[in-house]
Amino acid sequence: MRSDSPSSAAAPTPPLPQAAPSPRQSPIMTALRRIQKELKDINNNPLEGLTVETAEDNMFEWKCAIKAASNSPYKGGTFHFTLTLPENFPFKPPSVTFTTKIYHPGINEEGHICVPVLRDQWKPTVTLSSVLATIQDKLNNPSPDDPFEPDIAALLKTDEAKFLATAKEWTKKYAQ
Repeated sequence: MRSDSPSSAAAPTPPLPQAAPSPRQSPIMTALRRIQKELKDINNNPLEGLTVETAEDNMFEWKCAIKAASNSPYKGGTFHFTLTLPENFPFKPPSVTFTTKIYHPGINEEGHICVPVLRDQWKPTVTLSSVLATIQDKLNNPSPDDPFEPDIAALLKTDEAKFLATAKEWTKKYAQ
């Protein structure tokens, strides 16, 4: 028994130095496993009108595109955006930046989109498929509520025809 005591006392000492790097690597590995699962789910159940590609060397950055619905003010347009996943995903939400200019009350000049699931309503159980569906819905159905662009939201409320004409003009100019 005495020979076991020194062994068991010595055994915890070597794992401690190994345990220090693990917490830094573990979140990245957890994130990568989750990202791979999410991509598989998206590929097996694609969202109509939405494409997703990852860089071969960076699974944390997705290049996405939404083909606007035929009943959307943006019909005929394809809108590109980057979805960037943090290293501590799924514990922190992805960030989304549109690279195609769009005249939209919920998407600002810098391309950031205003959706609660990417802010205060984020939970680790939220799937990226549902995030993409939310972004697609937000793009196709502009709403003056909770806007990133108050002037565009005000125009949508007060002069919908002018808003629709401007959205159509920008779609032709930037998204076709």
